[in-house]
Amino acid sequence: MINLIKDSLTHAIMISGFVLVMMLVIEYLNVLTQGVWQRKLRANRWQQYLLAALLGATPGCMGAFAVVALYSHRVVSLGAVVAAMIATSGDEAFVMLAMIPETAGFLFLILVFVGVSAGALTDVLLDRKIISQTEAQCEHDCHKEEVCECFPKGALVKQWKGCSFSRGVLTLALILFVFGLLAGYLGPPVWNWVRVTLLLTSGVALFVVITVPDHFLEKHLWEHVAKTHMPRVFLWTFGALFVMHLLVDQFLLVGWMQDNQFLMLLAACLVGLIPESGPHLVFLTLFTQGAVPFSVLLASSVVQDGHGMLPMLADSRMNFFRVKAINFAVGLTLGLIGYFTGW
Repeated sequence: MINLIKDSLTHAIMISGFVLVMMLVIEYLNVLTQGVWQRKLRANRWQQYLLAALLGATPGCMGAFAVVALYSHRVVSLGAVVAAMIATSGDEAFVMLAMIPETAGFLFLILVFVGVSAGALTDVLLDRKIISQTEAQCEHDCHKEEVCECFPKGALVKQWKGCSFSRGVLTLALILFVFGLLAGYLGPPVWNWVRVTLLLTSGVALFVVITVPDHFLEKHLWEHVAKTHMPRVFLWTFGALFVMHLLVDQFLLVGWMQDNQFLMLLAACLVGLIPESGPHLVFLTLFTQGAVPFSVLLASSVVQDGHGMLPMLADSRMNFFRVKAINFAVGLTLGLIGYFTGW
């Protein structure tokens, strides 16, 4: 049991560290560009579907939040929201990139294709008058009126002379993470492209934390990433790994799960309805253990959207349930196709 806890904790630290690193880098790039990519969604419907799906496929919640915010301002259609929510996997996308990078890339491509197709079909079948005319509060953290100098050369020394608690904690955490990778305590046991990528992205994240101004670090990196996302990601990851190791290694339930794939498929789709990052990790972990097939992971990824749909509740509860119902139908359909074809 001690070894089980130790293994789960080690993997959870590695995965959560990678999630933290990627979130820091993406948050940095998002504010650095002032969200300029959002304006490209205005061109036409097909560009909306494609770009919304690509934004949704971007790991984390930012792309999904941006699409919902644009929908609330009637910039994109409801179909674009469907495309984004099918393509997104929320924070779990970071975890998939850490655990199954090759499969994750293939899965993301499928989700983008399915999202674009489902988005176009949604606008064809549904009355376009259902697009809400009320404006929701945009939860996207990149505000147009905010101008952030992400690399204030003249203030670097001053910032470190009065180093804040949050900057010190993040810097120390990243240094320890890099040391764990170099020493072989974290990540792959051998030097490969995954380990090199982890080191490179960790180095970029460390540069970001060291150089960004206090306002950026406190508001975007500390409050939004470190305090809001990371505790939940770590706890869900550790819990899912521990429970799955317990079920697979101790209780030997792999055979039962493999013999009851339909029940696992249905459970994955139902759990995917929860507008929260974390529950999807259970099925991701089961897939890595060989307990469920790719079709279950695909169905779960289609239905779940992290907490990307939560801002829609402020705009229209009816449209929130419409999108979730569409995603559930698409995910279950794909899962059933996989179930009957054996993948």
